[in-house]
Amino acid sequence: MKTITRIWHGITRKEDADVYLNYLTSTGMKDYRSTKGNLSAKVLRRIDHDICHFMTVTEWESTTSIQQFAGEHFQKARYYPEDKKYLLEFEEFVTHFETYDFE
Repeated sequence: MKTITRIWHGITRKEDADVYLNYLTSTGMKDYRSTKGNLSAKVLRRIDHDICHFMTVTEWESTTSIQQFAGEHFQKARYYPEDKKYLLEFEEFVTHFETYDFE
């Protein structure tokens, strides 16, 4: 079975890591999971000295499903209003991979 994996990356200050995780959970993760065609959603977090890296890794039935979440230009990252309070940079694009499951 082929699915699509979408990966987004963001960076905050180390001291904002916990607050941003909670914010990310209540915005992006909630929206991912409530979008038809979303199969899974995970957050990866790594503190590196004084910054914290976040990655969201989501799995989707199809690019059409991703468009339900991200819009027509689904290759672009989707940001929320409060992101500007926490994120140190705004990467314009996310990464998509065809994903094959071998059970």
